[in-house]
This record gives sequence, structure tokens and C-alpha cells, in this order.
Amino acid sequence: MEIVVCIKQVPDTTEVKIDPVTNTLIRQGVPSIVNPFDKNALEAALQLKDKYGARVTVISMGPPQAKAALKECLSMGADTAILVSDRAFGGADTLATSYTLAACIRKIGKVDVIFCGKQAIDGDTAQVGPETEEHLGIPQVTYVSNLDIKGDTAIVDRECEDGYEVIEVKMPVLMSVIKSAAFEPRFPTIKGKMKANRAEIAVWSAADVKADEKRIGLTGSPTKVSKIFSPPRRVQGILIAEPTAKESVTVLLDKLAEAKIV
Repeated sequence: MEIVVCIKQVPDTTEVKIDPVTNTLIRQGVPSIVNPFDKNALEAALQLKDKYGARVTVISMGPPQAKAALKECLSMGADTAILVSDRAFGGADTLATSYTLAACIRKIGKVDVIFCGKQAIDGDTAQVGPETEEHLGIPQVTYVSNLDIKGDTAIVDRECEDGYEVIEVKMPVLMSVIKSAAFEPRFPTIKGKMKANRAEIAVWSAADVKADEKRIGLTGSPTKVSKIFSPPRRVQGILIAEPTAKESVTVLLDKLAEAKIV
């Protein structure tokens, strides 16, 4: 069984700040991590590897520093890693990104299962997985919380608003994975880290994946980000702590009257 996991290196959103003048992300000094949902997707793939002897390839589209994220995936148990990196990919939206990933997967060859995280924490669009499936012309299942394989069929638990659906789908198939107890990411082993540090990561360019230059990067991106801004800060509330409840209520009513609320 051949499995591909699409991963993304993202800024740690707990550390992200926005420049108040330019309204753009301040990336300097912000640590990068493997998108958390993608780690759940990788865990799903590694469980199939443990159970059925599958081969797991992780791929990512990004700048050269994204190799660090791929090496982390190798240390967790992935077999090979491919970075799709080219200046021509710069400025890609979800459509151009999914086209590029699909081109990479086609170059890899026969693939039985493709895993993606539900969404990336920097964009939160949840579009890249489904769009990649459309480019490849294969079935997809979203919001996957558990699965098993029987022959050429995947039996999938899919989370929905009022419970779970159990879906059977023929492979090849693309699945986008949610955070669930079944796919809690494993920790890298010392042996895995040593192997990952020695590993050579293949770097494929736009020419290598035979990408149409009109469908990648800014040229192939119909959507544009016009502005990024922080939501307005909530005004700090007032704590009323009078000696007695009656006095607190009196103060509260006075303040409500001043604000012309009562």
C-alpha cells in the first residue's frame, strides 16, 4: 500500500503578531511548526503502515526551510519526504497550492491513500484537501475520525454535526483528518530523529512536476488577500467588590444609570 501525506509548515499561531502599520503578519522571530491537523493525518498513515506494511511518503509545498517540518515527519516514522519548492510557487492561494500538490502526487505514481489535515491553522480554509482531490479525480472523505482497510476498500468513520457516518469507499481515495483520540500523534523516537537527520529530502521544482506555469503561484491564484488585521480588543470589565452584596448592587445600578442603560 502506497500512502501520501500532505503537510504544511505553519507559523505557531500562539506567537503570531500583526504589524499595526502595514496590517501584515510579523514573521521574524515567529517559530514554525508542523500544522497540527497534518500530524493527525500522519498518525493515521503510520497506523496503516504498522498494520499493513504500507509505505508512507510526506510531501509539502513551501520554501527551503520547510525541510525541517518534513524531517520531523520522518522522525515520527514516515519513509520518504519530498519538498516541492520553486520561486514560481510564491503567492499561491488554495487553488494553485492544490494544483501543485496534485502534480507532485501524479509524479510519485500509483498511490492508494492520500491524507491531509482537516485545515491549516494559519489560513483555516479547509480547501486544499478537497481541491487536490478534484484535480486528481478520485473520491474523497472529509472529517475522518477513524478508519480501517479491507482489501481495496476503506471503511471510514466521518464526523458530522449530529454524530458519525460510516462510509465505505474504494481506493485510491483522499481523506482529510480531524483531531481525534484515534489519531493522537506519536512522539518521535531517538532512532527516528537520528534517521531523519541523516535523510536526504528530494526537492522538486515546477519543471520537475510538469506544472503549468499559468496555474501556479500568483498567476494561478484567483483569490487575493486584501488585508489582514487583528480583531478589536475587548474593553476590560469593571470589578465591583464592595463589602456587602447590597452595596455592590447599589454601585452597579449607579454605573448602569451613568451609562444610560437603566
